[in-house]
Amino acid sequence: TLSIIKPDAVERNLIEEIKQEFKNKGFNILKEKKIKLEKSEAEKFYKVHQSKPFYNDLCSYLSSGPIVVMILERESAVVENRKLMGATDPTKAEEGTIRKKYGISIDKNSVHGSDSLENAKIEIDFFFKD
Repeated sequence: TLSIIKPDAVERNLIEEIKQEFKNKGFNILKEKKIKLEKSEAEKFYKVHQSKPFYNDLCSYLSSGPIVVMILERESAVVENRKLMGATDPTKAEEGTIRKKYGISIDKNSVHGSDSLENAKIEIDFFFKD
């Protein structure tokens, strides 16, 4: 599955803590890189949300600073990553989840993860074409 450590978490130097959260839950980090997206790239990445009212803000935010993109591997990776991330809104996320611990708001919730195997493949190809 694909995971992104978003600009708010990178800015607060939480990369290593968040990576450790994944490792503690049995994920292997197969590939990772720190990048800065242009807004146009963020728009392509979040194209699935194009018709939603938050689309523009989401794209602006994802391209507002460096991010860390990672390919995570383990049994049931997509489902287990979603559980570990917690609800999109950190105030509604369960205790012990990444978003509960590190998220600031529904927008600045520190991490992104693929929501299905199909999207995981698309998202991984988006960032790791080589």
